[in-house]
Amino acid sequence: MTDLKTPRRRSLLKGAAVAAGAGAMSAPMLATAQTTTSLRFQSTWPSKDIFHEYASDFAKKVNDMASGKLKIEVLPAGAVVPAFQLLEAVNKGTLDGGHGVVAYHYGKNSALALWGSGPSFGMDPNMLLAWHNYGGGKALLEEIYKSINMDVVSYLYGPMPTQPFGWFKKPISKVEDIKGIKFRTVGLAVDMYTDMGAAVNPLPGGEIVPALDRGLIDGAEFNNASSDRLLGFPDVVKNCMLQSFHQSGEQFEILFNKGKLNALPAELKSIIDYAVQAASADMSWKAIERNSQDYIELKKAGVKFYKTPDAILRAQLASWDKIMVKKGGENALFQKVLDSQKAFAARAGQWHNDYTVDFKMAYNHYFGKGKKA
Repeated sequence: MTDLKTPRRRSLLKGAAVAAGAGAMSAPMLATAQTTTSLRFQSTWPSKDIFHEYASDFAKKVNDMASGKLKIEVLPAGAVVPAFQLLEAVNKGTLDGGHGVVAYHYGKNSALALWGSGPSFGMDPNMLLAWHNYGGGKALLEEIYKSINMDVVSYLYGPMPTQPFGWFKKPISKVEDIKGIKFRTVGLAVDMYTDMGAAVNPLPGGEIVPALDRGLIDGAEFNNASSDRLLGFPDVVKNCMLQSFHQSGEQFEILFNKGKLNALPAELKSIIDYAVQAASADMSWKAIERNSQDYIELKKAGVKFYKTPDAILRAQLASWDKIMVKKGGENALFQKVLDSQKAFAARAGQWHNDYTVDFKMAYNHYFGKGKKA
């Protein structure tokens, strides 16, 4: 037997180790195949609308961060199901997910429209998202979806700018002008304008301008300068009323089929969560850039913009008060959402109003009449 402690034995062992290492290095590296999970989404927007672009922006953020492990494909409205059937399609697994707004599901439970419709007790869209994420709104939305047997996961993001009152063949100068007008809106705004005397038709986005063009409706609202311009509003009407409480706090919804989402590894679910937050900020910045540019282009196209008279805004609030009492009495979940929003708004609204400076003062100082040279 050779003594392991002898120099000769140590030399033999060292040579064997070097040879083994060289053999390992020369052996071919075995590549591990990466599996890609593909999810098919549909938006509730036409492909040319900036809202569909927002949906694609979210998907790109997920796809980029997932590095090939997850790929979300976004189809436009109608590619698989009509816009207003998105929730059912995601629930059934016909689609893996989708992009829209909560108010589109209003017909299943009126409380769903409270994520966007109405004045939200004076909260702006970002404050409403704060309530949703930190003030109890998220748990309430989950409770509502469970009550209507929708097995989905909802992410809310993207605070929308205040929406115009709408586009009209003739300017609306007083409350009486609304009576008898054929008007398009969605969610609880349907109830608001019905109470104010309008005949309301909740058409999907892609059907609004054709209906205006054919005279099936006299006026309509959709959302913002960019969307309204791309959808063709200025081609059929030239009067737009700005400022309204009918949908002053709306945001977007990204839906997932719960089974499909839960089947993903924790890493990919975290990527989705953070992509929602990143897309929310990015959308807000893009909206300011694009909406302000398209507002100028609409003016160049001959559109006349009017501020909605305060009398009409006060009439909206009065109608909303009646809707809250009626719907709250009919639907316990509706009242539960209202109570939660009101409690949050009382605190957050006072802080916001007391702390926020009047930006119009500064703007007028530089750009208004009598501006500083």
